[in-house]
Amino acid sequence: MLDIVQVTVLATAGFLAGAVNGVAGGGSLISFPALLAMGYSPVAANVTSALATLPGYLGGLVGYRDELPAVRPPVRRLAPVSVAGAACGSLILLSAPAEQFTSVVPYLVLASVVTLAAQDVVARRLDRTRGAAGGRGLLAGQFVVSVYGGYFAAGLGVMMLAVLGTFMSENLHRLNALKSALSLVVGLVSALCFSAFGPVEWIPVAVMSLAGLAGGRSGVVLARRVPPRHLRRLIVGFGLVLSIALFLR
Repeated sequence: MLDIVQVTVLATAGFLAGAVNGVAGGGSLISFPALLAMGYSPVAANVTSALATLPGYLGGLVGYRDELPAVRPPVRRLAPVSVAGAACGSLILLSAPAEQFTSVVPYLVLASVVTLAAQDVVARRLDRTRGAAGGRGLLAGQFVVSVYGGYFAAGLGVMMLAVLGTFMSENLHRLNALKSALSLVVGLVSALCFSAFGPVEWIPVAVMSLAGLAGGRSGVVLARRVPPRHLRRLIVGFGLVLSIALFLR
């Protein structure tokens, strides 16, 4: 059982993770290290974080309900590759040795941070070819990021927002709505796999899920008032500190 301090830490991390996912993605970069700090193994922290952040995506999706009609066509198009990718990533995680996952975690966190930091630069370079690249390139990119999301929960929203922003000419609010819907798809597939076969810590999941649901809705409100670039910089800075700490472990 958890004491009051641990519950408070998990609830706070869950709320912040849900809020960050509602804004620009990267909330698992808060929930994952919080679980690590409480002594859970990297694999247990990863699968627990994946389930715990799921309601946050739902809360964010509700917050973007005005944008949902506009993103339904790309959701229907990208959902099948998201399901396939998430299933592949989850199976790789559950079948591979735990030591292997532990060794690649710092690199995965760093990759998600670098991708978010470079999103605007890459998008500007590909701006003239977005119409063509948004076909097979978008499908391939979404599959790869879904595999990543099924394998490693932390940074899924960051990676997905970067891919969508690179290949699609939409405003940030619509991209966030699309990201929330597809992240929910990936999260649901991963949750089914992890619930059946993964080392899930269910008490932290319950605490962080309830807080994350409220955080996701709050994050959307914040996203409409605060310039996204400031929030991206904050997430990038936090992610860099986290990746350095993981490399030094």
